[in-house]
Amino acid sequence: MSVDPRAAAAFGAMAEEYDRGRPGWPAEAIADLVERFAARTVLDLAAGTGKLTEVLADVAPEVVAVEPVEGMRRVLARLAGVRVLDGTAEAIPLPDASVDAVFVAEAFHWFDLARAPAEIARVLRPGGGLAVLWNLPGEDGVPWFDEIVALVMEHRLEESGRTGHDAVPWREALEAEPRLGPLQDEEVVHEHHTDRDRIVDQIASFSSIGALPPDRRATALAAVGDVLDRHGVDDVTVTYRAAITTARRLDG
Repeated sequence: MSVDPRAAAAFGAMAEEYDRGRPGWPAEAIADLVERFAARTVLDLAAGTGKLTEVLADVAPEVVAVEPVEGMRRVLARLAGVRVLDGTAEAIPLPDASVDAVFVAEAFHWFDLARAPAEIARVLRPGGGLAVLWNLPGEDGVPWFDEIVALVMEHRLEESGRTGHDAVPWREALEAEPRLGPLQDEEVVHEHHTDRDRIVDQIASFSSIGALPPDRRATALAAVGDVLDRHGVDDVTVTYRAAITTARRLDG
């Protein structure tokens, strides 16, 4: 299964920016999920640079990270004690019923929804858990944040397509997979401490910006920097809501 060329271009070129700029995940909530699933072997699917993988590695005895973009894997490989594999959600390079839990963070919108749910169910052991996670910013109404959102919409790649939590019917695809039980939703509020340069890195790591031609990308990022400078944004704490959807692999 090939990788969407927009994702390959943006995430391959902007992997370091992605790692510096993207928020992490609430450690206590992740530990609770691993405990809830009684998971010893955990798969981080479409692991990116390892923002979630690192948290999982602190609480799960064995973590496997699958990531199709080479630039992302180079950063991911820096994590100690994690097995890193080249693969996609549609062709996971693991045997049947080989993991106790599958985690997917900020990635389901890139998957082939006709194939990925069945492949996830294939590698899960009966009774194992699936967790789909999204980081949703809670800064609406903050002037600098709203201006940056407008800039991203103005400069982004016209064919940027799928861009996150509400972009594709991933819930419906999971609900249609007969080996997965009912979906359960929860939210955890957490904080991300960042600064001016890492905010620019975060915007650079968006597929709709990172895949732009270099001159257009530079223009967009300069405009983001100008907004932050004008508002005096340097060290700042941004609130996120981690939206978590879970399901269990049914017996049989």
